[in-house]
Amino acid sequence: MLAVRSGGQTARRHLLPSLLLLAAWQAGSGQLHYSVPEEAKHGTFVGRIAQDLGLELTELVSRLFRVASKERGELLEVNLQNGILFVNSRIDREELCGRSAECSIHLEVIVDRPLQVFHVEVEVKDINDNPPVFPATQKNLFISETRALDSRFSLEGASDADVGTNAILTYRLSPSEYFSLEVPTNEEQVKPLGLVLKKTLDREVYSELLLVLKATDGGKPELTGTVELLITVLDANDNAPVFDRAVYPAKLLENARNGTLVIRLNASDLDEGSNGHILYSFANDVSPKTEAMFSIDSASGEIKVNGKIDFEEMKLWKIQVEAVDKGNPPMFGHCMVLIEVLDVNDNAPKLLVTSLSLPVREDSPVGTVIALISVSDRDSGVNGQVTCFLMPDVPFRLVSTFKNYYSLVLNSSLDHERTSYYEVVVTARDGGSPPLWASATVTVEVADVNDNAPLFAQPEYTVFVKENNPPGAHIFTVCARDADAQENALVSYSLVERRVGERALSSYVSVHAESGKVFALQPLDHEELELLQFQVSARDSGVPALGSNVTLQVFVLDENDNAPVLLSPWTPGAGGAVRELMSRSVGAGHVVAKVRAVDADSGYNAWLSYELQVSPGSERSPFRVGLYTGEISTTRALDDTDEPRQRLLVLVKDHGEPALTATATVLVSLVESGQSPKAASRASVAAAVPEVTLVDVNVYLIVAICAVSSLLVLMLLLYPALRCLAAPREGTCAPGKPTLVCSSAVGSWSYSQQRRQKTGSGEGPPKTDLMAFSPGVPPGSDSGDGQVQQEIFENVRCGVNKSSYGCFFNFLT
Repeated sequence: MLAVRSGGQTARRHLLPSLLLLAAWQAGSGQLHYSVPEEAKHGTFVGRIAQDLGLELTELVSRLFRVASKERGELLEVNLQNGILFVNSRIDREELCGRSAECSIHLEVIVDRPLQVFHVEVEVKDINDNPPVFPATQKNLFISETRALDSRFSLEGASDADVGTNAILTYRLSPSEYFSLEVPTNEEQVKPLGLVLKKTLDREVYSELLLVLKATDGGKPELTGTVELLITVLDANDNAPVFDRAVYPAKLLENARNGTLVIRLNASDLDEGSNGHILYSFANDVSPKTEAMFSIDSASGEIKVNGKIDFEEMKLWKIQVEAVDKGNPPMFGHCMVLIEVLDVNDNAPKLLVTSLSLPVREDSPVGTVIALISVSDRDSGVNGQVTCFLMPDVPFRLVSTFKNYYSLVLNSSLDHERTSYYEVVVTARDGGSPPLWASATVTVEVADVNDNAPLFAQPEYTVFVKENNPPGAHIFTVCARDADAQENALVSYSLVERRVGERALSSYVSVHAESGKVFALQPLDHEELELLQFQVSARDSGVPALGSNVTLQVFVLDENDNAPVLLSPWTPGAGGAVRELMSRSVGAGHVVAKVRAVDADSGYNAWLSYELQVSPGSERSPFRVGLYTGEISTTRALDDTDEPRQRLLVLVKDHGEPALTATATVLVSLVESGQSPKAASRASVAAAVPEVTLVDVNVYLIVAICAVSSLLVLMLLLYPALRCLAAPREGTCAPGKPTLVCSSAVGSWSYSQQRRQKTGSGEGPPKTDLMAFSPGVPPGSDSGDGQVQQEIFENVRCGVNKSSYGCFFNFLT
């Protein structure tokens, strides 16, 4: 039972200080107070800071627990393993705070995730580590043997750098029958120490006396200091000068000009003559700094400013002044001058900025702490009261955390693409009159976040490429812009892979990942693939990566690489001759045969014309061939002079550049009327059947061309006024919309027949394009063939070059 009760009392004894510490912390607006003695060894325990702040030890590293104070931050450190605040390096209270009664180290403790700022005040307690020190190790006193008993001789006391009880000094004089020590009471602290004469001096007995004055402080253990008093006994002049006041108080503004009068002293001597003539001077033990700041007129006793008076360096000057007469030996009188220095607002505030989260991500939430700012002013009172504010129009604000400590926090959202950095000017102003200012600039860099995808200038591009291009030919360049920066704006290009028929898209084209150049990997064939439609993807290098696609429509333009091919009854590719029987009795305009040919090309390259080749020197042939129909007919009635066997050579030619040709040979045998064999009749009938059943493609084409030509005339009246006047706009990335204008001797670029267009889009049914053209018929051509008008209706385009003008219109049927 006794052990249990003792344990309970021990627990209560430990609980009570903890409750008091917690109450003190809550009353101090979140500030912890600790104390540590000065000169403590490295590793000395100060306090369980993590426990007192309510933090778990396992969270200290993950939450980035750290001490962010820049002022004396190296003196104390926190062990992140156990959360204990300990002494990191030697703490000298006198060096840290001088003789100030209070001495504390202010720490700012930062904890992230979420961000918390704590203020910790560690009081440095004084230890008795400084002994009393006298201004000099020896002091000489000259005392006349005629001095009266109880005469008092002022002495300079010792000083102790410690504070409190450690600085309370007691004095002891070595035993002497002539002198005793007079120590002023607490109410007379400004009164100096003094030697009091107890017994009349006799120079003939003792001409010199050596006393030891010992000063002992109130620390434990005690420390002492001594000074030797060498007393020389003088004869004669038995009246010393006497000041009318033992202590002279004075007030002086700091920064007073040199020569400013501080005070005028007055002393008197009852002697006459030279023994009563008084000279003023500073005491021998006055510090050199005092003599540098003030001067005294030896005759008038005026003390004047002789140096720069600074309130922040010394608030109170204590000067001991001597008055000596000219007697033999001279006699001395002493007084104390206390000069109180008054503060002037001559120190501007100082700003110390500790950056925490730089650069700042553009997606940082409002309230993010950017930096810690501490301000100080060496002045006192109103002159040392400082307020801080920011320049206007910045997305930040200042939050006061503790006395002269502020946090720079984010006040609104950031956008790297609009502003990549801010020069935040923090201004501090004191309360003096006039006030003084100080400012510090915090450069806040806004870190880019990948929030912008690469964008193309337009969603779709149309590209025209001639067939039979060399492998690896550059056909187009895509370009996407990304508003982000650095890696987030580094764009790479790739194909959106798909199938083109039975082959992969990558077997046709490729794109350079860095430049965006699109290359044709193999020669393109218009007859195989007229339109290749695919997508190019642009992706940046951000995490996660963002991207977008652009569609390319590559039209493969036809070249005249296919010669006309004769249809049955001519053998394809081999030519040969076709035999026909004709009666001599037929008249003009009789159709003998018809040459049929096709061309795998398109447009002008597939537009065929027929010419009858006449042998040189031969008479005018009774036959002709339709320029565009290929029909061989008679031009007149036959007579007996015509050869019974006629060899007709028909040249089939396209309108490409250069033109390609094919030759059809027709052997016509002339027979007399009624002599045609049955076989010939059967052949004629058999030949007539396909004449009736086989639809002439060119005839249908001409009918369609005439209909479209009528529509074209109406469109040509309206379209130039509405569209051709608008100039195409070109972007900075894309090369612009291509313009294609073609011409030939027979008219505009054309397409000879209605056909199914072969595309490589892989989506939906193939398109059918109707091409119309209007050639210029050469003079002398048969008017029966008519004028076939055709224009290009493929992509709404108007283009201009140096030699020709052309408009292209696309009608999908």
